[in-house]
This record gives sequence, structure tokens and C-alpha cells, in this order.
Amino acid sequence: MSEPREHRLETPDGAICWFEWGERGEAASLLLLHATGFHARLWDQVVAALPAGTHVIAPDHRGHGRSYRPATLADWGATADALLPLLDGFGGRPLVGCGHSMGAYVLTRLASQRPAALRHLVLIDPVIMEPALYEGESTKPIPDPADHPVARRRNAWTDADEMRARFADRPPYANWDPRVLADYCTHGLLPAAAGEGFELACPPALEASVYQNALRTSPHEWLRYLSVPSTLIRAPTGERGGPLDFSLSPTWTGLGPAIGAGRDELWPEHSHFIPMEAPARVAALLAGLL
Repeated sequence: MSEPREHRLETPDGAICWFEWGERGEAASLLLLHATGFHARLWDQVVAALPAGTHVIAPDHRGHGRSYRPATLADWGATADALLPLLDGFGGRPLVGCGHSMGAYVLTRLASQRPAALRHLVLIDPVIMEPALYEGESTKPIPDPADHPVARRRNAWTDADEMRARFADRPPYANWDPRVLADYCTHGLLPAAAGEGFELACPPALEASVYQNALRTSPHEWLRYLSVPSTLIRAPTGERGGPLDFSLSPTWTGLGPAIGAGRDELWPEHSHFIPMEAPARVAALLAGLL
């Protein structure tokens, strides 16, 4: 695949940045939605392994990459709703949607609101917990992101090479395909707002607000109405070491039956970061649906 074309879609709240590979044709187009703290170009190696000419659309979520930055990302539902204008712009032949982690959560909400726009959902280790965990969370005060450890992530970098060298032998990045790590670093930095060097395209405080509010908007409000056929891919479950332990899956093990997934599959050799560890395997799965 060649380099993607970069677009901006103006919305009432700000511009959504999205990337496009290939041209619309007879085959279905593919919509790719990334995880918390990352950006659309994390899909580059998946796209590279797809059949030549596949039409792919991959946006940066609000607060991520090159899309607009709200004051907080406490409302995961609003992160999904921000992509509705983009989805509406591709009316006609339904898309195959693939989301990872928070991106999979977002995809389920989009599918519940625009079922005719999507013909199949691929949910890769979605951050969708069991229903009981969401009870009462929507009425709690929004916490201060500064209190979350992610807010203290290193934000200033000399360049992408420095960032890649620092992460290469550290978990979870050490288990990633090295090309995916290079894509994360190359496209995950923006020129620093003040001074020299670069800073993370998803500011640490915004990323922290996503994690802090993962239970605030329950997806079970719309999952019961989900009518689009789906495939669920999960990493192994177990006793996680904390909310930021992604060596194991955060996905509710009852999700597949709850949404009537046609395929509910465990990939036991992978962590939560399945697309980063096995981009070619993910591409093969998607190609079979296109």
C-alpha cells in the first residue's frame, strides 16, 4: 500500500483527521478504529498486509492524533458520536468495521446508531466490561486526570527515534511488531507547542481521562439493540494486575453470546495489543470479510 491521503472533516466541535488508502470499488470498504492513546497510523502494517487496492478509512479519535482536542475525554459515547459525520459521508455500500480496545467500543455505538452503514463488525479485545460494573458510574464526579498515573507519562521527546529506542525493550512494546512500534513513534508525535522537539499527539492528561472514565457510559444501553453481524477476537482473561495491565484481556467473557457474535475466538498467544503484535493475522481475518 502507498502512503495514505490525509483528510480533515470539520464538525461543530472541531476537525476530525482521517486517513484513506485506495479507492472505493466493488468490494466493501474497511473502517479501522484505534485504541486509547494511539492514532490511526497504528493500522499501517495491517493495511500493508491487505490485498492490493483495498479501500481503507482510519480516523484519529477526538483528542488523539491530529483530530481536535476537547477539554476531557470522560464521555466515551461522545467519542463515538464525533465520528458520525464521517460515517454519514460514506453513504451507499456498507462498510466492514474493525475496532480495537476503545475503538471496538466506539464501533458498537456507531453500529447501533447507523446499522445500515456497517455490514460486519470485527471487535478486537474491546474494553466492554460486564454490565454490573457500570452500575452507578454515570453519576459519579469526573475525577481530576492529574491524579491518574498516565497523566505523568513522558510527553517531551527529541524525535521519534528517541521514543522508539526508549520503548523497544519495554513492555508492552517489546512484544509488538517492530514496524508497528516505528509507526506509533513516527506518527504519534507533533511539534511541541512551546520550544523545540516534539510532544505526544495524545496529551497524557487526555489519555488519563479516558482510562478514568471507562465505566461512565455503559455500552449495554445499546448492545441489546445491536443488529449488525459481528466477529469477536479476544486475548486471554485472568486476574489483571490493575486497570493498566494489558497483558490480559479487559473484555467481558459473556460479550460474544450477549451480542450474538457469529465468531467468538480466543487468540491465546497474544496480549490485549493484538493488532500491534499480529498485524498480518488481523489483515487476513479482515480480508476474508471483504
